[in-house]
Amino acid sequence: MKKFQVALQLYSIRDEMEKDMEGTLREVKAMGYDFVEFAGYFGRSAEEVRAMLDAAGLACVSVHQSYDVFLTNGEYEVDFLKTIGAKYCAVPWMKDGHKGSESFDKTLADYTKISGMLKKAGIQFLYHNHDFEFETVDGKYKLDWLFESFPADVLQTEIDTCWVRYAGVDPCAYVRKYAGRAPIVHLKDFLWSNPNAGDAGESKKDGPFLQPIGMGIQDIPAILAAAEDAGTDIVVVEQDESLDRPPMEAARLSREYLKSLGI
Repeated sequence: MKKFQVALQLYSIRDEMEKDMEGTLREVKAMGYDFVEFAGYFGRSAEEVRAMLDAAGLACVSVHQSYDVFLTNGEYEVDFLKTIGAKYCAVPWMKDGHKGSESFDKTLADYTKISGMLKKAGIQFLYHNHDFEFETVDGKYKLDWLFESFPADVLQTEIDTCWVRYAGVDPCAYVRKYAGRAPIVHLKDFLWSNPNAGDAGESKKDGPFLQPIGMGIQDIPAILAAAEDAGTDIVVVEQDESLDRPPMEAARLSREYLKSLGI
């Protein structure tokens, strides 16, 4: 199996990051993560964040960043990402503005502008999905409308494999669909009494119950094989919430499972 770069999405341990960013980053490194993906900086300057990363021996491969900040304060935001060393910047969430809405054309214009700003700094623009982008408009997923509206160098994928399956779509097939355009794949595992049910309303009321990687229903080796086929270089561990164990323990268990697979 390919030796992927393994990152932790720091939103998974956001409370710990807010309380003690420097100490938490050192613990993340001790777990065996060499890379991180940020989702907020808790008032720290770019220089402070970079110093903490360097001290911990970690590298920032990507960030989750609301795209509207680039429209209001673009130069500052791009310089922040350059300083902390990010190579990718992903839109983490966009509920509105997809195909079928009156603002879709504005979305396309905004994304083109932002991608160009980031590209000048050597940063690739990505979009990170949830399940709602798998609603269809004119027979096509909203997510596909978004990606197919841009050349691959303008917008690439950060496919969250949990939300793909939660939407009733095969995550392996979907990762392979964007081969050559999927530099980062999100690994997220979960339990659910009715997997693969798609948008069946009541069937979703009891899920997903997020778990450390390897402790849920996801076929992680198959997803990693699909990521390898797609040309992915980076896999990001993410667990939005951990209800049955401390988040740091969940992050450690996920890393240990990936190590057991030789990653």
